[in-house]
Amino acid sequence: MIKRNISQFLMDSLSDTPVLLLNGARQTGKSTLVKTISEHSHPARYITLDDATVLAAVRQDAEGFLSELEGPVVIDEVQRAPELFPAIKSEVDRNRRPGRFLLTGSANVLLLPRLSESLAGRMEILSLWPFSQGELEGFQELFVDRLFAAKLHPDTLPKESLSSLHTRITNGGYPEAVSRTKEDRRRAWFESYITTILQRDIRDLANIEGLTSLPRLLAIIASRSPALLNFSELSRTLAMPQSTLKRYMTLLEATFLIQHLPAWAGNLGKRLVKTSKLVMSDTGLMAHLLGANKERLATGGIIGPLLENFVVMELIKQITWSSTKPQIFHFRTQTGQEVDIVLEDRAGKLVGIEVKASSTVTAQDFKGLRTLAETTGKRFHRGVVLYTGNESLPFGPELYAIPVNALWHKREK
Repeated sequence: MIKRNISQFLMDSLSDTPVLLLNGARQTGKSTLVKTISEHSHPARYITLDDATVLAAVRQDAEGFLSELEGPVVIDEVQRAPELFPAIKSEVDRNRRPGRFLLTGSANVLLLPRLSESLAGRMEILSLWPFSQGELEGFQELFVDRLFAAKLHPDTLPKESLSSLHTRITNGGYPEAVSRTKEDRRRAWFESYITTILQRDIRDLANIEGLTSLPRLLAIIASRSPALLNFSELSRTLAMPQSTLKRYMTLLEATFLIQHLPAWAGNLGKRLVKTSKLVMSDTGLMAHLLGANKERLATGGIIGPLLENFVVMELIKQITWSSTKPQIFHFRTQTGQEVDIVLEDRAGKLVGIEVKASSTVTAQDFKGLRTLAETTGKRFHRGVVLYTGNESLPFGPELYAIPVNALWHKREK
């Protein structure tokens, strides 16, 4: 089994927290991970709500069901029975023993208040994303933490071909998709995956009509990611009321198919009104929706958005185990100056990242980063342009061009 870099964080949480919820999309390996933990590191009984009989019993009498369980328990796909959350609260209030409940969910409870409110203060939530590139290589990436170090020491990296990079992008990180070597078999998996999410999981979360509109909405999002979210324009394109569109978008985000990348602003209040960007949670799925294989990526054009989306998601994955734990944003001024990604640590230091699908970098590629530096002053820590070339090069004080494979290659000591 491929080791997950978040594993130690799960063990730390189980040692001092009554309820741990491992959130993440379907087929990211949540069940495999919690089964391994329950069998070896944290002995617990495993129960899945994908079992129809178990689900019926829980829905009939959630408190009675839990009262019959002794010791630690793992409950898989807990979002299928919202009735469990108040019952778990009652159990925890009677006995706050750490590690009592290890839950997994394929719906983001932070976007479903009726599930999360009852366990406020009693539950820690961690996210399991599809495999990161470092996990596939067998180590824990530290690129995010290195960006915030006092000094950045660019490494000499092994050369990686564009073909290899395109493979990483089109494969994505879902374990089953990565394991399939034939393109047609991977395409078949993505097709069935989308069908399962849209026709089963979203029906579980909300009783909605017009599900036939969701595949088209998802395809349109893929064709525009990463892009500024414009509800009015999307509403016109789909001939769908904005109220319905916003509800559908919440469901797509709740099932981890899409993510919002908020806009950075020095004033915290302004962040709430600035326009966010939409990104797809997996570039393999995004490429599938775009009909893009390695050969099409090699012709150019479509590679830029896919590479930017790929970098955003690799950084989001790494943040889950980084010691810095920065927040992630994008940056855009009223005059149109942009930075693809901005990371902000708890001290308010900022790192700007531009993504270029080019093997060369010029001073012009740092224009947005220089604007960010001028706008934020002493808070600006450094700026990086990630590109598809092979050399790490300085372009001014705390400005660097770095090969994109620095994201996942292990640093040599």
